[in-house]
Amino acid sequence: MTTNPTQAASTHKEHATSQSAHELSRLVARTVEIPARGTNLTALIDLLPATAPLAWVRRGEGIVGWGEVARLEFTGADRFDEAISAWNHIREHVIIRDEVKLPGTGAVAFGTFGFSYATKNPSVLIIPQVVVGRRGDTWWLTTITTADEPFAHQMNLDDLAQDLEPVSIPGAVAFSAGSRSEDEWKGVVARGIELIKAGQLDKIVLARDVVGRTDNPIDVRHLLGNLAVAYQNCWTFSVDTMVGATPELLVRTEKGLVTSRVLAGTIQRTGDDETDTAHAAILAHSSKDLEEHEYAVRSVADALRPYCSSLNVPETPFVLHLPNVLHLASDVAAVVDSSAGATSLSLAKALHPTAAVCGTPTVEAAQTILEIEGMDRSRYAGPVGWLGADGDGEWGIGLRSAELSATDPHQIRLFAGCGIVAASDPASELAETFAKLRPMQSALGERVAAE
Repeated sequence: MTTNPTQAASTHKEHATSQSAHELSRLVARTVEIPARGTNLTALIDLLPATAPLAWVRRGEGIVGWGEVARLEFTGADRFDEAISAWNHIREHVIIRDEVKLPGTGAVAFGTFGFSYATKNPSVLIIPQVVVGRRGDTWWLTTITTADEPFAHQMNLDDLAQDLEPVSIPGAVAFSAGSRSEDEWKGVVARGIELIKAGQLDKIVLARDVVGRTDNPIDVRHLLGNLAVAYQNCWTFSVDTMVGATPELLVRTEKGLVTSRVLAGTIQRTGDDETDTAHAAILAHSSKDLEEHEYAVRSVADALRPYCSSLNVPETPFVLHLPNVLHLASDVAAVVDSSAGATSLSLAKALHPTAAVCGTPTVEAAQTILEIEGMDRSRYAGPVGWLGADGDGEWGIGLRSAELSATDPHQIRLFAGCGIVAASDPASELAETFAKLRPMQSALGERVAAE
């Protein structure tokens, strides 16, 4: 039996609504190596159908998927615990026939989680019907079915690419204020600074949204292709209605090793190399940005420590150069304590929310965000990524992202946030949000040529 992406995608709703707990205990994941299609930055993305594409790609490597064997939804304060429990049940029972044995092979689920317990949109884990992955020169195909479904053993990349709808462009885009106007948001920032100076907080991260409306229906593949080419050092993702290219890796686990990339402290790029080099030096010595960064790194290290036998925290950050901004960055590395039983998802739960997207102290900052920010973040700044049946996986923070409307194919909601400390200035923070909105705004434009 040969299945193409359009057929797989067209049945995903049926699978999402018909799966019982018994059926999810009878899953079979089969992974085989397949001939390489190419090594350009969008080779994986080019295989995706228009309907509900799933993606986690960086520098042309990663995994993409489509169709839904199951959709698992979680809400409220226990959303992580419920997701961990559900995935543990599945991975204890799934039958895996993996001929490749690389990260992302075997049974996998893509996920996106709400920033807050109070968000209206559910957190989700999606088990796809088809996954295609690439690591180095190795390409693989995974199909996930119930035990009594046939395996599409004859499927190859030519089959996958047939009958795909051409990628469509959104056309003209009109942007308007979201939950707050620009002046209102500056007032929110000013309030945050007041609370910090009053000693109630050390740092708070405040975000705003912008609504885009397009002439034509939005094709997620258009956004993914542009982001993958323009932001090669970021993790380009699409899970459910969330799409973006995050520069911040919340946590990766691979065979006992843990990595987390922390970003905090930002300055805009000008496009002039000499000026940007000077800006990088300013950022590296900015007391305001170094303070913000220190809070973020400390929160990650403190969250990982109970689960790890060793932890390496850099003494000083480096400057990460992205096309739109420069960030202070630190790569925290650790070794999982084998007795802790930690998985990528349980570590994501332990880390979220970091000071980089919430503030310090965490509980007080999170509550203050709910009180003064004036919008539902939904799954913006929440964990987004994938995990496998062995517990390993990669979770980014849903930044440089947007949320597609579930009911209006012409509407998209873009997000940007800034870390606020005592030395922050509302007008400067607003200017920073414009730079952070640029990746998603640019992705809505003309198609960038793939390498």
